[in-house]
Amino acid sequence: MDKTYINDTTLRDGEQAAGIVFTPEEKISIASLMDAMGISELEIGVPAMGGSEAEAIAAITKLGLKADLLGWNRAIRSDVEASIACGLKRVHISIPVSEVQIQAKFNGNRSLVFTHLENTLKFAVDNGLFVSIGAEDSSRASEEFLLEIACAAEEWGASRFRFCDTVGILNPLTTAKKIGDLVKKLSIPVEIHTHNDFGLATANALAGLQAGATSVNTTVNGLGERAGNAALEEIVMALKHLYKVDVNVNTCHLRELSQLVIAASGHPIPPWKAVVGDNAFAHESGIHAHGVLKNPQTYEPFSPEEIGWQRQLVVGKHSGRHLVANLLKQHGITLNREEAQFVLDAVRSLSVQMKRSLTVDELLNLVPHRRISHGII
Repeated sequence: MDKTYINDTTLRDGEQAAGIVFTPEEKISIASLMDAMGISELEIGVPAMGGSEAEAIAAITKLGLKADLLGWNRAIRSDVEASIACGLKRVHISIPVSEVQIQAKFNGNRSLVFTHLENTLKFAVDNGLFVSIGAEDSSRASEEFLLEIACAAEEWGASRFRFCDTVGILNPLTTAKKIGDLVKKLSIPVEIHTHNDFGLATANALAGLQAGATSVNTTVNGLGERAGNAALEEIVMALKHLYKVDVNVNTCHLRELSQLVIAASGHPIPPWKAVVGDNAFAHESGIHAHGVLKNPQTYEPFSPEEIGWQRQLVVGKHSGRHLVANLLKQHGITLNREEAQFVLDAVRSLSVQMKRSLTVDELLNLVPHRRISHGII
């Protein structure tokens, strides 16, 4: 996993999530921030859609970004022509490889799959493009047919081969085996593309990288079709901390990027979302808060500053005396043990009534007002 590349597809697969539409300006802002952070490759849309989609892609190609820019295409010559018209030098060509997909798109005719692949791939190569071939529904394809397609793509000039777990049915063990088999047979790099239908997109992507894939598709916040894709922030931080692999991404902007995509998509993420959720570094329970006050490493796998966020200590039903006393001390109120217990009981009671943690003002209002002015209780 020493050489691992992030190919983020927020602006393509991420936007394909039901109900998501990015304006050209939003696409430009997202692409610009990801480029500034050091994301090595961006899949920025589907040129064949034309209209504002093509305009946004063309605008991004003119920004002079350091990241490699990729357009998604069907195995149709006109799609590749649309990518060229947008100024792209790299294209991804998708081809179905499972029986269910071939039946739906080519009436079950496997020979047509090869014909479309060869014609489109050779056209792209003849035009000097970097070509990534994507095997749609790889995880449900027969191993023999998948390998046949992959080897043909390599022979016809593909620069990379994408293995797609299109409906998210794999687990880390099966992913590792399938990717490992492909890597052994191919000379070109293998890319792993995972979906989160069973909540395993990130785990499967990491397993694919461990098995020899050198490129991984991600989306910010895990945005994407149905249940989403492998989340950029999860992949980057897992590689950094669990596998000691540095993908040269400035993680200090991960929270900022997450918030930008939330605003553009119009969809929030759960507060407990891994890495970038509001509660990722929030502590309420007495044992946890007490530990974090002494040493943040007791209950945090990495510092919130690493992703551009901050630690939050909140009071609520599960809080303890140490946290209540500590927060009040920050406001000039010093409590002894008994006094802290009195306020804590009031905190727990009010929190249960309101079914949430309390704000600082609500906490302060639980302290007898006549004694706050003297800095004691």
